[in-house]
Amino acid sequence: MKSTTKTPRVMNFHALVENITSTHQHFQHQAFKAINRSLTLRNWIIGWYIVEFEQRGEQRAKYGSKLLSHLAAKFKSMKGLDERSLRNFRTFFICYPQIFEIIQEEFKEISTRTNTKFLSHLLTIKKTTAIWGTVSTELTTDKVKLSTHHLMDNLSYSHFETLCSLDDHFKRTFYELQCIQGTWSVRTLRRQIHSLYFERMGMSRKPESLKEITDAKILPEKPENLIKSVYAFEFLNIDPKGALEENDLTSLLLDHIQHFLLEMGHGFCFESRQQKILIGDEYFFVDLVFYHRILKCHVLVELKVGNFEHFQTAQLNTYHNYYKQKVRQNDDQPPVGILLVTDKNQALVEFATAGLDNQLFVSKYLLELPEKDKLQAFIEKELKDLTNNLLSEY
Repeated sequence: MKSTTKTPRVMNFHALVENITSTHQHFQHQAFKAINRSLTLRNWIIGWYIVEFEQRGEQRAKYGSKLLSHLAAKFKSMKGLDERSLRNFRTFFICYPQIFEIIQEEFKEISTRTNTKFLSHLLTIKKTTAIWGTVSTELTTDKVKLSTHHLMDNLSYSHFETLCSLDDHFKRTFYELQCIQGTWSVRTLRRQIHSLYFERMGMSRKPESLKEITDAKILPEKPENLIKSVYAFEFLNIDPKGALEENDLTSLLLDHIQHFLLEMGHGFCFESRQQKILIGDEYFFVDLVFYHRILKCHVLVELKVGNFEHFQTAQLNTYHNYYKQKVRQNDDQPPVGILLVTDKNQALVEFATAGLDNQLFVSKYLLELPEKDKLQAFIEKELKDLTNNLLSEY
């Protein structure tokens, strides 16, 4: 009689590695989705609170158009609740009222086990008909609409914020679908909106060909990038200084450049690293910011590990103009920008002088700032040493 006992499956080392890798990736992706979901719901709920106060608040007339600035002043100690963000949360609530479906599902079960003021208040949202009537028209009139769960599972809050800039609902739905099908990053979404992709699709005789060409140029979004946004960093209380650095080599180079400039002894005073600035509706980060006490101006340093590209000069000039208009004090001289680019072991050093009309000042800063040749030689040496050190660790 044959034994019915099954022989255990033998697992080789390769299979072990694959199992651990797939398990790690699965739960990591679930964690990213959970963080994004919580951030999105938080922002929507805050938007609802603001709309509710504007329409039903006892003191709404007192604050009027200044409500958001008064709120932002109260939340200075809480990251991510500045006036711009609060305004966007309000718009998000108005553009996507259907997210209430998720609120109901996720909080109703919890509310049966607890009676917190927060949860009981959330579940009264739909009862506030005066508010709901002003924003829920889309729920009943839209014939073309993606599943709310589909949107929440595939789009980050930054996607939603960008989509809210589109007034036409059909156009917004078109881009929602493209984001999900092509796993577009937020940057890709913005680029396609600005390039009039929707309009070009409508005008094309063969829209499927345009889609194939466009898709071939787009790199799919990685799951971990869902939380690599300013909103997510602030929501998780992560310091973006370290989190936003491109890689270990960039970080180490910035450490050495910072030390080198301070050791030069020509009046450099360190102010900040990865300084966040808001231009329009987009955040940017300046690698190193110094104040030069002799020149009496800010010195902005940008490091790019890789080949020189023309847009890098334009980016530095943008930072230069921002500091000139928004940060510069009355008795300050115009800021100066230094662009450092590494191409293998060749360094490019450029000084941004856009808007520096005073030739005497230009001549003076050339005397006080490091010589381009010395700075170039320093970058080349550091890059070579750091690269060798990093390679020796592997």
